[in-house]
Amino acid sequence: MNSTKYTLFSNKPVKIDENSLIMAIESSCDETACAIVKGGREVISNVVASQIKTHEQYGGVIPEIAAREHLEAINVVIDEAFKQAGVTGNDISAFAGTVGPGLVGCLLVGLNAAKTLALAYDKPFIGINHLNAHLAANFIDTDLKPPFIALLVSGGHTQIIKVKSYSEMEIIGETIDDAVGEAYDKVARLIGLPYPGGPKLDKLAQEGNPNAFKLPEAKVGEYDFSFSGLKTAALRLVKSFTDKNLPLPLNDICASFQECVSSTLYKKVKHALETTGYKQVVLAGGVAANSEIRKKIFSLQDLGYTVFAPAMKYCTDNASMVASAAFFFENTYENIDVEVFSRVK
Repeated sequence: MNSTKYTLFSNKPVKIDENSLIMAIESSCDETACAIVKGGREVISNVVASQIKTHEQYGGVIPEIAAREHLEAINVVIDEAFKQAGVTGNDISAFAGTVGPGLVGCLLVGLNAAKTLALAYDKPFIGINHLNAHLAANFIDTDLKPPFIALLVSGGHTQIIKVKSYSEMEIIGETIDDAVGEAYDKVARLIGLPYPGGPKLDKLAQEGNPNAFKLPEAKVGEYDFSFSGLKTAALRLVKSFTDKNLPLPLNDICASFQECVSSTLYKKVKHALETTGYKQVVLAGGVAANSEIRKKIFSLQDLGYTVFAPAMKYCTDNASMVASAAFFFENTYENIDVEVFSRVK
């Protein structure tokens, strides 16, 4: 891929090609991250400062606290990314930052840092949609090219996306209520698991019987999802034990819940592949690290489809995926005055 970007002061053209280094910053929620990626696929440095220990005492992310922690960490992760890569700002071809969606106060920290670096070194600035970045995580260390069907599963989003090219995408299905990650966290909290509950629920599910309890699968649009009814069914299941002072069969409850979620995702993605005729599918987002969802989507290989999923460290929020998106995707924000946004535009 070759393209031309322009520096901010002199309007000097900068050629972006497979040898270009892009530094990106990600701060949309509770990770402060900075990375340098070569040619959109080769990670030169990848630094992430997590805030999980800070927020677990509250049972979730507190936006004001998260923003303050980003301010404390941002210069440290930038310096470490330069140090790991063994380069300086003068060696960078362009600087990128997450514009949204995310927590506004948190986004402002990372985006302003990326803009400042671009201005300081007179290099192009590229603003990135956080969801596109999750898709781009699949470009790292692979030869993936569009077209493909993408299943994006995260704490705030569950979408099936038809990626026709680097410049054209279409959301063909999404959740009408809870996102997958949100449903996981709510059910985890319901059964007493500490934050972050999703990964802990996944671990317990691996020791349980997925057929122990039959939980309902919502009947919604052709490619759409609904998980609020499943969450309510899980609540009733738990109450059927607690109301009688019976011990909760945690492993079986987790396994049954996870089986319902993963089967629903599998069926919808399989249907999308069949109706579109696409032969490639990618899994993306923080919940792409879930063991059973990953297993079911990769089982599509048995039907002749090619499946991609990011390495575990690129599933959750990181800056390498932002740099990759800045390299490959054309639907970016290249105006230095772009403002952050909390929800998908």
